[in-house]
Parts: sequence; structure tokens; C-alpha cells
Amino acid sequence: MDEQLDQSNLDNQEPIAPQQPEPPLPSKPTQGANPLPEDKSQQEISLLPPELREQIYKDRKIRTAITRKNHLMFFNVYFGNYVKYKTSRFHKDMFAITEDPTIKLSVIVAWRGSGKSTLMTLSYPLWSILGEQEKKFVLILSQTQRQSRQHLINLKHELESNKLLQADLGPFKEETDEWGSLSLVIPKYNARITAASTEQSVRGLRHLEHRPDLIICDDIEDLESVKTKEGRDKTHQWLTGDVIPSGDKETRVIVVGNLLHEDSVLMRLKKGIVDEKKLDGVFRYYPLVDETGVIAWPGKYPNMEAIEDLKRTIGNDSAWYREYLLRIISDSERVVHPEWIHYYDVLPKSRDRFHYAATGIDLAISQKTTADFTAMVSGFFYTDDKHRKIIYILPNPVNARLTFPEALEKAKWVSKTIDPGHTSKLFVEEVAYQKAFTQQLAEDGFHVEGIKVGNQDKRSRLALTTNMIKNGQILFPEKGCEQLIAQLTGFGVEKHDDLADAFTILVLKITEVNIVVPEVFCISMGPRLGRRGLSDNNYWSRYM
Repeated sequence: MDEQLDQSNLDNQEPIAPQQPEPPLPSKPTQGANPLPEDKSQQEISLLPPELREQIYKDRKIRTAITRKNHLMFFNVYFGNYVKYKTSRFHKDMFAITEDPTIKLSVIVAWRGSGKSTLMTLSYPLWSILGEQEKKFVLILSQTQRQSRQHLINLKHELESNKLLQADLGPFKEETDEWGSLSLVIPKYNARITAASTEQSVRGLRHLEHRPDLIICDDIEDLESVKTKEGRDKTHQWLTGDVIPSGDKETRVIVVGNLLHEDSVLMRLKKGIVDEKKLDGVFRYYPLVDETGVIAWPGKYPNMEAIEDLKRTIGNDSAWYREYLLRIISDSERVVHPEWIHYYDVLPKSRDRFHYAATGIDLAISQKTTADFTAMVSGFFYTDDKHRKIIYILPNPVNARLTFPEALEKAKWVSKTIDPGHTSKLFVEEVAYQKAFTQQLAEDGFHVEGIKVGNQDKRSRLALTTNMIKNGQILFPEKGCEQLIAQLTGFGVEKHDDLADAFTILVLKITEVNIVVPEVFCISMGPRLGRRGLSDNNYWSRYM
């Protein structure tokens, strides 16, 4: 197992207790993103009298009675060999989440090596069956079949080698079902644990009459899958459209992983739970060291020297910040940084400083699924009291695969509607056949201008807009430009950049940041320099 709480013997370990001065924890986690208080009734096995501990190991009835209602106790009894360091506050937080059946959706982002997989993917599935939740069909999902198979191997190993689990859960049998998923079946409890991957469909999965009543998603994304919006959309659609509906009314869903992208599935779920409050659930965020310098697991990393020792084993700053501090750090290749984006709530009511409305158009005349999109990004051009140019980007830009006639009609519609009562300007990138597009719009009476971009590449042109973005002279709506912003901040990584191109055309034309072709100026002074001034136009000649 790549994440565990380190091994030692339960009988020889130090008592497990939260580090001081950590605030205590309540028994039930609250909804949202706030941390949990302490449940004083949670007593860990190491703190029990020795004679009771001995009884727990010898008497199955006492053991199951004590561990049935308490996952933390269950872990200490059955997985004591995984505990070497003192349990920290965030571990108890996770245990409390698993113990609260009223929480139907839990999203946990934690640093690599925090023990989240050991708690959530190894211990919790077994406790959910043996404990009072009495789950019958546990579904464990990972990004690849190799990962999901490894989770099942870990469970199988425990069931084969752990004498207490053998006595209380065994026997078990291994099966491969018609979906190609691997399963462990535990006849004593009429229960099944199945492991599958994002590469497999889970629609229709059942164990006898039971649909999945506990779904655990562990690392369902990786750095490759989050690179593009298409990859992130695919995983999100699989989770929300395939996985979650496979459960039932009382099904619990737990999603755990690392922070890999600002728009990852975990961050989208966080947005729904915490920011938009459209989802009922809890979100937890556990960096190894928080922004105030507090270490999450002082039992294992007692001081910053220990943290620095760990950091030196990583050898990659981007990986360190991403995997351990849960911060996505912009690398040198990023053109537009997410923190540069400024937003507006509503457009200015006064049109005193309003100049005109315009749309930048990047054409891609094709409806093939592999083709680029035709993009149209619109904005209102104002100046502020300092005479600076301010551009308000309008929500819901056009981003679709269109034929030539469809693109023409869409451009006309945009020109007529973005500023009611006025026909707005259209700026069209003009290369090859696209001149015909501009000409047709002009013949139809629209204010259109073809924009020649010169020899500069897309990246260089976008870079010319960044100063205005960073200074807040280009403002984006709170909602409706998510794809555009994703393309700007992920330029060079996102599969498509059509919206970013249309945005660049719009901004550079409004600000008149033209592509300058190198020119040479020669001055002819004539034979009698002293008698003529340099301002005399007859003595200037210009060569292109």
C-alpha cells in the first residue's frame, strides 16, 4: 500500500492521542468545509485498561460490541500494526466523517502520505460491513484498473493474514463478475466489495438485490487526465452521470485524492458544496502544512526541520507544492495566471464613458468532431476617469463547430444582440478563405473589420494582453466565461484555444496593439545640411 500510517505492534505502541494544543473534535462532522470539534466519548483502545484490552482480543463478542459503533476503535483493534505515530486531529476528522451516516457525499483532499487511502479504502470498507452501518455492496473506484486491483489485493491480504479479521469477517471468496470487475465476497455478512476503474462502466452493478450502498472513489484523476478540459469533463461526467446514480437513496459517496488542478473533479465538487451550496455534503482540505505554518501531523513531523527533510526527498518544487501543500503553482510556461483574473458583478449603468461594443471572431469552418471551434468573444469598451481603456468581457461567448453559413448568421446575431438597439463591431481574424467571411458581412451592412495578425504566434499575441488582465483593465463576468478563463489560464495545455484566440483578437484591436513589421528609416541630409532643418519633409524617405 502506497499510503499507510506506518507499521508497528499495537501492544508496544505509544498511546494514541491528539497532539496538543489541538482543538478537540465533535462526534459528528458539520456540513460544509469547517473542521470538526472533538467527541469526548471517543476512547482509543490504547487508553483502555490492560485487562479490557486483553478481553477485547480474546472475546469476539466484546470485540465486536466495542468496535461496531466506532470506526476509530475498529481501526485500532484490527489495524493496530499500521499505527506508529500519534493520531492527529485530521485523522479523527476523517474517522468521524465515516461514522456519520447522514453525510451522503464527502470530498477529501489530502496530501500524499497522509493515510487517507488506508483509512478510507482499506479500513472503512471492512468496518462498514462489520460495523453498525451493515453495508452490503461496497464499490471502490480508481483511475486505472491497476490501481483498483491493488486496492482489492490489499483487502485480500488483510483478510488472509489478519487473524482477528479472519475470525470476525471470514471466510471470503474472490470473484470476477460479468462486468470484468474483481470482487471479494463475504458470505457471513452477505456482503461484496468490488473494485473497478474509470475505464469501466458501473451501470447496473448489483450484489443480489443490493445496489452499491457505499461508493469510495480514490484517486480517480491523474496529472494526465486533468491536463485538458475534455479530460476533466469526461471524469466529472463519469462520476456524476454513471457512478453516483448507480447507488440508491441511502448510498454514501466518498471521494478522496490530491489537488491536481484548479478545475479538477474534486474542486468542482468543492465548488458545489462550499461555494454554490448546490450539493449537500462535506468538503475537507488537509495540506501537510497550512498557510499559517501549522503542521497537520506533528506526531510524524514534529517541526519544520522534519518537513524540510521530507521536501528534500521530493526534489521538485511543483510536485512538493501540489502533492503536499495542495497548491497549484503556475510554472514559467503559463501565460495568464489564475490570480490575475478580475471579475465584475454588473456592467456600468452609465454610458458616459462607453465607446462601443465589439466581438472578436476566430473562425474554424468545419463540423467534424476533431475540428477546432468557431469562437466569438464579445466585450464593452469603456474608459475610466484616468482615461485608461477598460474592457468588460460579456458572458456566454460562442464556441461551436459551425459551417460557413451558420457562422455568418451567428456573427450577425451577435452583432445585433449584445448591445440592444445598436449594431456592434465585428473583428475577424483574416487568413485565407476567411476574407470571404469578412467581405460577406460588409456587403450585408455590418461594421466588420478583418484583422491581420502578422507573423507572431498565438502565445506571443496572448502575452500582449496580460498587462491589462493583471491590472484589472479587462474584467470578466462572475459566471458565463468559465471555458474562456480555463483556456486563458491553461493556454498551451488545454486541447482547444479558440476562445483565447477570439479574446486576443478583440482586445488587441480595441487597444490597437498592432503587430509591428520592422521598418528602416533613412535620413537624407543633402549637400548643404546647415541651411535646411531636419523637420523638412523633403529630407525624409521611408523604406519598408
